[in-house]
Amino acid sequence: MKQALKVFYSIGLLFFVLQSNAQNTPVINATLSGTVIDAVTNERLIGASVSIKGTTNGASTDANGEFRLVTGQKLPFTLIVTYIGYKTRELIVNEPKVEIRLEAGSNQLEDVVVTSRRRQESVQDIPIPISVVRGVTVEDQGAFNVNRLKELVPTVQLYASNARNTTLNIRGLGSTYGLTNDGIDPGVGFYVDGVYYARPAATALDFIDIDQVEVLRGPQGTLFGKNTTAGAFNITSRTPSFDPTASFELSYGNYGFIQAKTSISGPLSKKLAARVSFSGTQRNGLFYNTRTQTNINDINNIGVRTQFLYKPTEKINITFIADITDQKPVGYGWPVAKVVTTQRAAYRQFNAIIADLNYKLPYQSAFERILDLDTPSRAGNQLGGLSLNADFKIGKGTLTSTTAWRYWKWDPLNDRDYTGLPSFTISSGTSAHDQFSQEFRYSGKINDKLSGVIGAFGLWQDLRTDPVHTEEAGSAQWRFAQSSTSALWKTPGLFDNFGIKTTYGIKSSSVALFAQADWAITSKLHILPGIRYNNDTKKANYSRVTYGGLQTTDAALLALKNGVYSNQTFDIDASEGNFSGQLTVQYKFNKNVNAFGTYSLSYKPIGVNVGGLPTASGRVLTELATVKPEAVSHLEFGLKTKPSVNSVLNIVFHNTDIKDYQTQVQTPEPGVNRGYLANAERVRVIGLEIDGNIKANNHLSFTGAFAYTDGKYVKFTNAPVPIEEVGGAQAFKDVSGGQLPGISKYAGSLGTEITGKGSLLGLKGNFFGGLDVYYRSTFSSSPSPSAFLDIEGYALLNGRVGFRASNGLSIFIWGRNLGNKDYYEQLLVAPGSAGQIGGILGDPRTYGVTLRYTL
Repeated sequence: MKQALKVFYSIGLLFFVLQSNAQNTPVINATLSGTVIDAVTNERLIGASVSIKGTTNGASTDANGEFRLVTGQKLPFTLIVTYIGYKTRELIVNEPKVEIRLEAGSNQLEDVVVTSRRRQESVQDIPIPISVVRGVTVEDQGAFNVNRLKELVPTVQLYASNARNTTLNIRGLGSTYGLTNDGIDPGVGFYVDGVYYARPAATALDFIDIDQVEVLRGPQGTLFGKNTTAGAFNITSRTPSFDPTASFELSYGNYGFIQAKTSISGPLSKKLAARVSFSGTQRNGLFYNTRTQTNINDINNIGVRTQFLYKPTEKINITFIADITDQKPVGYGWPVAKVVTTQRAAYRQFNAIIADLNYKLPYQSAFERILDLDTPSRAGNQLGGLSLNADFKIGKGTLTSTTAWRYWKWDPLNDRDYTGLPSFTISSGTSAHDQFSQEFRYSGKINDKLSGVIGAFGLWQDLRTDPVHTEEAGSAQWRFAQSSTSALWKTPGLFDNFGIKTTYGIKSSSVALFAQADWAITSKLHILPGIRYNNDTKKANYSRVTYGGLQTTDAALLALKNGVYSNQTFDIDASEGNFSGQLTVQYKFNKNVNAFGTYSLSYKPIGVNVGGLPTASGRVLTELATVKPEAVSHLEFGLKTKPSVNSVLNIVFHNTDIKDYQTQVQTPEPGVNRGYLANAERVRVIGLEIDGNIKANNHLSFTGAFAYTDGKYVKFTNAPVPIEEVGGAQAFKDVSGGQLPGISKYAGSLGTEITGKGSLLGLKGNFFGGLDVYYRSTFSSSPSPSAFLDIEGYALLNGRVGFRASNGLSIFIWGRNLGNKDYYEQLLVAPGSAGQIGGILGDPRTYGVTLRYTL
């Protein structure tokens, strides 16, 4: 730890010295102007993009096909010019005024550039399995958050019953499946503009002015700040421009869908540019609550993002970003999807219980989208933060400092029994979270043979109840909790307003040093070793106190109450240090064939249970308060190819072996409402991934991806029994050989887009149309494999058709789930294990129209 802090101090001192020297460097600005025209017709092209290679400095041509750039670079330098339907052109400029002629586009694929290794590279050249989705694709397909993005990247799995209870996995690994436990770290890193977002709820935010999303598969701990055992999302937003630009977008759809987006950017001075972006989304609820006679599970999101870019010289970029997202849906509540018969006595089965209480579900199928919840639904989710990123070009590389503070506030209210009965009437886990992160990183070339990344990262978190978590039972709870025929269960008021108030806090720190090199032994053979040292500390305190219900001193009645809720208190102080690393061998047969193999070892930090602990014979099992770190051994082989100038085909085989796999399991005890964390002795995930795209001609293109993933418990000898075995002779069982939850053995996507020149309402441009199909096979929705909690496979069809005018105006019609497929995204066992299963439903058919204008 001391060594890590010493490195932090040294790099920080260097950072401030460089910043001070840089501010004294004189700058001479120059102006470059010109026109962009069609090479054949001499028509001036409106809205063409012109940028200086290797910089963020760019502009678009105006209504006269003219552009103007102000730069501190001296001539000559290289321009990159792009325009829809034309070949991208690079040219060296020697004069301050130029005429640029573009040729009509060919069927050659454009190169995709990524920054995953902290420098700009072609995605086909790097030895990492990576999927790239560009911002324009995200916008055109209506994928305005990560949950919708999963239909474009089949190796991604995302499950959410609400924003807090979000599982984001890659290849089925990363986070625990089901309900979120605050005491565990995600295994998939989520980064926005270089800043790590620690809370799973961050994935619920709407994309605001996104430029590109890079999904890296497999461990990436030697490249990114936070250790990532399963992969990473690297999201970059559009940067401020020194030329005035603006975009406006408005969408209307069924179910009252309205979405507005605005982005404005331009210079504040010769060295300072700004960008302000706004996004607001509303949609009516897709479920009708007969109890309140209102629709719930709606969308009510608003977000603002402000950026300032300061460029005192061409070698220094300093970016300040402030953002806030506020979501206040009326949600979330879910219907009963099915009822399972347990091994409890007949009177303890769900159907017998509700019959005794003279209750009947108001629907035959969950897909009627009707509810009768007696608890109001609320899911307030607010995220925001500040970040300062500074890039200094030093020698043949770049020194980067990223400083960030982020916060999260969660204000929910749920009905966890999924019925209109006053059984579990309140579930409100109000929480607050603050995180501070600091990363120093140097990336670049040491010489012609050696390049790489070296860095230090620190993350400090304070997660706490705000001010208290509340769970409360109602007057019907006696019948659900009844475990004998004793008349004492019918004691009036025994469980009325009986509940627990829980307070806990987790203060954690993660400090790391990491490095990865790229050693070119020859022009074809590269060796890429990487290493990381991590030190993680977690201090947690947990206290819950019962309240309400019948106030009595009768020992027998108190025993019945304690069977539902009891007092618990414990403290945790855990720390762990470890080394991890990887070794990659890359061989470039030629410019079109790139092969690589990687072996890596990585770790997920120790976990702490803050969702309540199970009991045995009246004793709280405090030995379950912590779970051991995961040890991940990963092997993969990949082949990236360009069979022709108009096609790409990539193949990856992966094998991941995990010791002490951190999983979340359910228990029949109502007091462990969110389940608890446990270690499975060993887990294995193997798979094969194929992805590619082809541009058949100037007007037609195809993209596709396929993933075969097989995830199993190699050894899990002490797993809780599935719902159908609750009440049997054993409370735990050996599920070794069973399937991991959330993983479809087969998943894939296939898309096509067709374009053609034309005119609409006198405007010249391109018509376009596209179809995308996404498929996944059956998967388990239970940490302990269950015959009743498998979700059938399904296929979804999405489409769009529209027109992009050369003056920046676009209009298109879009539709999602065009086949109106009824499907479940998740199934959840209700607390108490009476047999009812809550169903989280996918969206029905949605459609709308979008109008966009960019200038």
